[in-house]
Amino acid sequence: MEPRPGPEAAALCLGWLVLLLLWVSAPSCSFSSPASPPPSPVPRVRTSYNLGRTFLGLDKCNACIGTSICKKFFKEEIRFDNTLASHHGLPPGDLPSYSANYSDDSKTWRPVEIFRLASKYQNEISDRRICASVSAPKTCSIERVLRKTGRFQKWLQAKRLTPDLVQGLPSPLLRCPSQRLLDRVVRRYAEVADAGSIFMDHFTDRDKLRLLYTLAVNAHPILLQIFPGAEGWPLPKYLGSCGRFLVSTSTRPLQEFYGAPPDQAADLAYQLLGVLESLRSNDLNYFFYFTHVDAGMFGIFNNGHLFIRDASALGVIDKQEGSQAATRAGEDKDIFSCLVSGCQAQLPSCNMVPEKQSLVLVCQQLLPRLLQGKFPSPVQEEIDIALAQCGKGASPDPEVLGAATRLKDILRLLRTCDPRFAYRYPDCKYNDKF
Repeated sequence: MEPRPGPEAAALCLGWLVLLLLWVSAPSCSFSSPASPPPSPVPRVRTSYNLGRTFLGLDKCNACIGTSICKKFFKEEIRFDNTLASHHGLPPGDLPSYSANYSDDSKTWRPVEIFRLASKYQNEISDRRICASVSAPKTCSIERVLRKTGRFQKWLQAKRLTPDLVQGLPSPLLRCPSQRLLDRVVRRYAEVADAGSIFMDHFTDRDKLRLLYTLAVNAHPILLQIFPGAEGWPLPKYLGSCGRFLVSTSTRPLQEFYGAPPDQAADLAYQLLGVLESLRSNDLNYFFYFTHVDAGMFGIFNNGHLFIRDASALGVIDKQEGSQAATRAGEDKDIFSCLVSGCQAQLPSCNMVPEKQSLVLVCQQLLPRLLQGKFPSPVQEEIDIALAQCGKGASPDPEVLGAATRLKDILRLLRTCDPRFAYRYPDCKYNDKF
């Protein structure tokens, strides 16, 4: 159903259109303090411009994700949920994600989710650290500081993204980088035109800084781009970014389903185990693992399909090429190595991540909340035993994997076939595979 704007829609629309014209014609801005607004005969439009630009983080570009979907915001083809928006048309500024509606023609709409690259608090920490790295006051030209770093100067000279250029970045994605993985990052990077090459000849200086900043703060949007759901990966579709926000298809977080009826709980747990299995073993020979988990990291589409909602804690090891990271400890630490809090967390060595890692975390922290107390005896006892064995971090890999397989076999029989599970209905009526 098309969202119906309130009585101030015409004025607000005019404000966003002026914002679009100003943004398109203005040079890229990199200062952490808001630019001085030019004189305007329409103060309300100017206020909307400043608020929208600052809220989205465009005043911080090119220390941002990108601008590929900004026009959608400015044309009001992305509208925040009316229950969140203030009289300026903007939602509260301190939430990690926002529900919104998205349209390609202003007639038909679909739900999307708008994520911050980092929390408002984390962004403030990051900006202060950048300024403090050059003994600057609280506000400084963030882009100018980052451009002068030794790491970015190497990026400017590079024709190809190589492991030494990402050495020391805190993202689990880059903990064990292979050349094959980094080529995939460049080839599928959606914030540049003419993507498809493993070489960065078509990257502008601005493009390189945005990619480096995103990888340093939160690799979630990069993972959505390089392992798209359209190719079978359990990730939502990346629709684009604007400033320090990214837009993806909408899901409901797993914790909203802790009170689900038994057959739905069994279906979600079965899917979650299947997702972890695909992360361990897939055609491209990448091994994915979680460094930590919580229920907000997994989400469910309106057709009942479970996906990874937040991939920020997802590490990748290339089983085909292996890690090509240098072994020099601490030599490549710089401002990009610690832009957000928690960057000092020690990640396991590339050859020390066990296959059971993600299973143990999920069986300890998520599946009990979803499955315990839902089923009659003796089925519940069988589930509880398998869960306990699956969550034993001290057990060898084969024991944990075997317990997960037994649990999945139990759950398969508890799933039902009806229209609530649209992602597999009506196929489940004719094929036990679904």
